Amino acid sequence: MTLIILITIAIYLLLFAWTWHSLGCIEKPKKVGILLAEMLIMYVITLVTFQIAKGGITYEKIEIQKSVQNVLVSIFTAINGMIVMPQIGKILDKINEDEIQKQEIKKKIIVILAIFTICLAFEAGYMKDTQKGILKMYEASKQQD
Repeated sequence: MTLIILITIAIYLLLFAWTWHSLGCIEKPKKVGILLAEMLIMYVITLVTFQIAKGGITYEKIEIQKSVQNVLVSIFTAINGMIVMPQIGKILDKINEDEIQKQEIKKKIIVILAIFTICLAFEAGYMKDTQKGILKMYEASKQQD
């Protein structure tokens, strides 16, 4: 579990650094606000994805579900952020510097959203399989006790 936590922290640090750099010349207070807003959006999207993936899976105890949810949502929020946040940061920097036209913004956002939607579909399947695997390990450990 310690390794998972360390890797997750490293992914978040990389995500924040990459997104911060992608935001370019935007003022620091705005960068912080953008980072926080993007992280909140990624968290909500990941939480919804988890809830969808949880469909049909019954947990014996709510505590187990909450623990699994916390771990998976934490990890996948960072991964989802890596897919979207730096790219959005680049677009926002170009908007701030007046280097991009409205039509180009729409195209870039559509491409990002299409890729992200495909990733979420795979992610939901992976989350479902992971939850099933965790429950199998939990049941096996109960039987050994």
